[in-house]
Amino acid sequence: MAQGPTYRVKFRRRREGKTNYYRRRSLLMSRRSRLVVRKTNSNTIVQIINANVVGDVTVASAVAAELSNYGWTAVTSNLPAAYLTGYLAGLRAKSRGVSGAILDIGLNPPVKGSRIYAALKGAVEAGLEIPHSPEVLPDDSRVSGEHIVAGFQHFSESDGSFMFNRLGKKKTTITSIPKQVDAVKKALLAIPTADLKKKKPKKAPPKAKAVEKAEKKPKKEVPAIKPPRAIPRKPKPKKLIARGKGKKGKKGRI
Repeated sequence: MAQGPTYRVKFRRRREGKTNYYRRRSLLMSRRSRLVVRKTNSNTIVQIINANVVGDVTVASAVAAELSNYGWTAVTSNLPAAYLTGYLAGLRAKSRGVSGAILDIGLNPPVKGSRIYAALKGAVEAGLEIPHSPEVLPDDSRVSGEHIVAGFQHFSESDGSFMFNRLGKKKTTITSIPKQVDAVKKALLAIPTADLKKKKPKKAPPKAKAVEKAEKKPKKEVPAIKPPRAIPRKPKPKKLIARGKGKKGKKGRI
């Protein structure tokens, strides 16, 4: 609650709990590119961003959902997918002239070996120079997904476990995650430099789309001879009614 006449309303993103401006200020004071890692329940997003007076500029980015284009068939919310997403973002940033950056985890807690640091490990192995401590990075066995296969085998062999009962055909995908990591990594390395430099085409603003639709509509044909304009009728004058003081049939007072 506001207390006192000197109370100042916080920024909108601070009120919504989306931005820590004290941490952001310390990151911007370095005057270096930021490796921004954000995670959702089903995806991992990695971006290399430069700060500007007008606004932040995204130099390169990668989303875990893009891995399906390179042979990834497993879930995009696990740790190996985060590693490959950081690896792809690092390759794109490297091809566009970015040599180093600093890690920006936002409001995510700095948990050792988490998806945040898996994406960091992928970007570092792609060739970016990012200051970090090697202790926070996950092991190679976790990056390759061996812990997922071990967990699947443990719970599938134990009696009374319903954790993997509804997978069906996806069981083969789980057991092949380590091979998929190596195959996708090779596919990412085989991407030509020209394709890595390409940026996604910007979407046209809604006004431009409305103009395009208006241009596509056929124009109405204008007749050569215009019909005569209708002459508006003059309104009839209102009848003036005298306002007498007495009733009808009675004489007025003398």
